[in-house]
Amino acid sequence: MRRSREIAKALTRHGLGYLAGFLGLARFVPFHRGLLGHPRRNLPYTRPEHVRMALEDMGVTFAKLGQILATRVDLLPPDYQAELALLQDRVRPLPPGTVEKAIEDELGAPPAEIFCSFDAEPLAAASIGQAHAATLMDGTEVVVKVRRPGAAAQVEEDLSILAELAVAASHRWEIAEQYDLVGLAAEFKQALTAELDYVREGHNAETFARNFADNPDVHIPRVFWDSSTGRVLTMERMRGIKIDDLPGLEAAGIDRRDLAERAARVVLKMVFEDGFFHADPHPGNFFIQAGGHIALIDFGMVGTIDARTREQLARLLLGVASGDRQRLVDAFLELGVARQRVDRARLSEDLGDLVSRYDGRSLGELRLGPLLDDSLAVMRRHRLHLPASLALLLKTLVMHESLGTALDPDFQLTQVLSPYAKRLIRAEFSPSVWSRRLGVAGFEAARLGVDLPAQLRRILGQVESGGLEVGMRPLGFERIIERFERLANRIVLGILAAAFINGLAILMSVYRPPAFQAWMGTLFGVGFLLAAGLGSYIAWGILRSR
Repeated sequence: MRRSREIAKALTRHGLGYLAGFLGLARFVPFHRGLLGHPRRNLPYTRPEHVRMALEDMGVTFAKLGQILATRVDLLPPDYQAELALLQDRVRPLPPGTVEKAIEDELGAPPAEIFCSFDAEPLAAASIGQAHAATLMDGTEVVVKVRRPGAAAQVEEDLSILAELAVAASHRWEIAEQYDLVGLAAEFKQALTAELDYVREGHNAETFARNFADNPDVHIPRVFWDSSTGRVLTMERMRGIKIDDLPGLEAAGIDRRDLAERAARVVLKMVFEDGFFHADPHPGNFFIQAGGHIALIDFGMVGTIDARTREQLARLLLGVASGDRQRLVDAFLELGVARQRVDRARLSEDLGDLVSRYDGRSLGELRLGPLLDDSLAVMRRHRLHLPASLALLLKTLVMHESLGTALDPDFQLTQVLSPYAKRLIRAEFSPSVWSRRLGVAGFEAARLGVDLPAQLRRILGQVESGGLEVGMRPLGFERIIERFERLANRIVLGILAAAFINGLAILMSVYRPPAFQAWMGTLFGVGFLLAAGLGSYIAWGILRSR
């Protein structure tokens, strides 16, 4: 209850500001002047800023929720994605001594006995933990990531509350049901639970190291398991120039155009060859070492793409390349999860408009960001939701195109992507793929042929015994039923208001106890206010429905 009150307080405080912005009253309501404890500034806060501030106030779990939502390009418009991405940079460091105590509790000795040196000043602070520079006894420079004390318990409590809120919202809010908030809360729980476990992050780093073992251009830090647990992770320290430090790259003689293409090939190899990719490619996670080698860090957020998803992407590319609307509609429906019935005719019309904007241009001539924005706008319009892994992939590609453009203004990710796309399309029609599909289809058909007689016999037995039941759910009547319920409620309230007024008038005319004159006015005023309140509520409900 205490934590629920804290969450409700933050939502109320920032929800008022969000509502003011939604109604166009932000310039009249001075939330930006310190009202209700908001930070003071000259310009009114935008609605995305109120959402971001509310998530910050609600603590670690909800800050991380905002970061993950910023990756869901299929759910949020770009202005919300950009604002929620700022949550990564707005976490206060832990108090002095807290990290040292956590390391001693986990590793059984203070940092001074485990490391030759340990810097108490953090290199970076995040919502789950923070990183410190250290040196092993053999002189190896490392980075020690320490999970915030109490973070796991707080996250578990918040996830329980979040699941309850998702269920309640789905029952009371039609949009929440369309977006499957319960399913999104479950996906968020899975992603956040994975990030809490530093052992899993260490194994992710080792997987990347194996995938790039034959590529000397990529450096993945080594994990030191002797000083690592689920709460503490010790990894080799990566030094170099941050990939967005353009003056530093120029001074080191690094060819920025070549670097943008090499970094793109690294990401695309992860996606299309390994099926296991780094899902947080912001500039702070890329270091450029001597000779232009690329070093990667921070492997807490990763994504996976299976063979079936790659086949679906190939069909989508085929639909775009051929201009075949129906093939494109089928590809969109296969990629997106429909929460409600989809109007194929309208979807086909919207996709036709989308393809016509890029007609006559090859894949290598397109900017990926605008193309994905237009495609995702169509998906949001038709309530199609991407699987979490695919949404993470698209966000990764958009972030990397932005990173490449910062290095080279003429960089286009689609030019580097084009060979992989052609390879996907060729694989779609390769004899080996079709022979495998035919083999699977033949096996399924054979199993169906064997199982079908027994299943039909069971169905006929249920029909003969009267045990077969057919369930029907009328579609399209929900709104009519809701209107009847509201109408009945208004009639009841109207009867109550009229009965209250009538009963009060009769009572005042026939019942006159001692000292009646003294409190008659008060009784009449209270009755009038109650009746007026009921009548106003009925009138407001009618106007709102209109």
